[in-house]
Order: sequence, then structure tokens, then C-alpha cells
Amino acid sequence: MSVWNKINAHYVKTVIIVTIIVNALVVALSFLPGYDGELPYVIRQLPLLNATLNSFTFMFLIGALIAIKKGNITVHRRFIYSAFTTTFVFLLSYVTYHFMAPSTPFGGEGAIAAFYYFILITHIILAAAIVPLALMSFFSGYNDHRDRHRKWVRFSMPMWLYVSFTGVLVYILISPYY
Repeated sequence: MSVWNKINAHYVKTVIIVTIIVNALVVALSFLPGYDGELPYVIRQLPLLNATLNSFTFMFLIGALIAIKKGNITVHRRFIYSAFTTTFVFLLSYVTYHFMAPSTPFGGEGAIAAFYYFILITHIILAAAIVPLALMSFFSGYNDHRDRHRKWVRFSMPMWLYVSFTGVLVYILISPYY
């Protein structure tokens, strides 16, 4: 049995393990000190890459939604695979940046600060929640469990769209303070 077949056969366990690892890694990064010294240019560009990847994820999810509304399952799958790919590359880039760089404080005040922190907090909470939801949606769709897939996607699609969109918005709002 191939590795993929084992993962797929036990996908609920896979989802639980991946969710714990991803969310624990992101939480752990927030407690690590940043790199001491001038960050390499390529590392300083990762927040822009992350926002770009989030933009692509958002567009791929919209494409997947349009394709499935038109009944085109093949195109829907391709967009979903693309969204997972850009999200995976985002995760690698995000972990790399936050392992190396110190936290960037937001410098705005008043209403813009309240808006920023609302967006940031909801983004963080839903980003943690979307990991298992998106994976359960993926595996139920991959295994052609359509009723189960529809139930998962009812929650995961709007959340993933929100997380990818607000990821870009957070970058736009904090980019002047990098």
C-alpha cells in the first residue's frame, strides 16, 4: 500500500495530526525571539510573497466555487488542488519568516487600529480552525463522499475565503510598519 493510500485510508487521523502540528508550530513561533541582526533581503520579502499567495488562494477558491456551481467537477478539483498548493507554499513561507523575523507591531491608532486588530484576531482564530475543516472537505471530496463533502464545505469555503482575503488585508495594513 502506498503512503498516499495509507494517508487516505486513515484521513481522519491524518487531519488530526496535521492540525495539531500546524497549529502548534504557528503558536510556538510566536514565542521565539527573532533573528539577531539584519534580515537577508529574501526573508524581508516573504510577507509580500505571503500576501501574494493568499491572493492566489482566494482566486483559486472563487474559481473552484464558480466551477462547481456550473457542475464542472474536473475544473473544481484543479482549482482546489491549486488552492491547497498555494496554501502549502504560504505555510512554508510564513513559518520561515516568523522563525527568522521579530514580530512587527502595528503603528496605527484609533479606528484604524481597532479595525486592524479585529481583522487580525478573526483571521488568526479562523486560520487555526480552517486547517481541519479544509482537510476534511478535501478528503471527503477526494473520496467522492458528496453529501459529507457538501456539509464540510458549507463551513470551510466561506472561512477559507475569509482567511485568505484577510491575510492580504492584514499585510496591506501592516506593511508600512515593516
